[in-house]
Amino acid sequence: MEIKANLAIHSLQSGTEMDRFRELFTAYYPFVVRRILQVVGDQQTAEDLAQDVFLQFYHADRTAIEHIPAWLSKASLYAAYNHLRAEKRRSSREERAATEKMQVVPSSEEAWMEREELVRVRDALSELDERDRTLLLMKYSGYAYAELAKATGVEPVSVGTVLARARKKFRRIYMRMRGEAE
Repeated sequence: MEIKANLAIHSLQSGTEMDRFRELFTAYYPFVVRRILQVVGDQQTAEDLAQDVFLQFYHADRTAIEHIPAWLSKASLYAAYNHLRAEKRRSSREERAATEKMQVVPSSEEAWMEREELVRVRDALSELDERDRTLLLMKYSGYAYAELAKATGVEPVSVGTVLARARKKFRRIYMRMRGEAE
């Protein structure tokens, strides 16, 4: 390793900046990957982090770096430990989310009531004419008025009015169904 390092340092005096960086990369890449691998324990992650370290190294002022292997070693360890901290935070967030999700599981009665509600909504939608049903479904799926107009053949300036009427029809039908079900 030291021989390669000496060769790379000596070659800094000749060639383009990219050639010099390429030589340093070739000489030190295995070293950086090994340093990171000792901490993270995963070859693919170590290689990804090594690329990040060399990207940092490429953008750094290499003339200010006194000892390149020491700089790369330190940067490698920082990258590895930052990765471990980030993974720990990510897994902690996922565990919290999973715990919260498990705590909010609806009871069988709530699930049944929710299914009944969906059936009522579907039945009410099925009683609407095609244009009104399409307008409501598209609007509540996030489509813009211009897209609603194009899909239903309604004039763009009339979409709001037609949509309001469709909502009113839906509400009337839905409330009638709720009254029958209760």
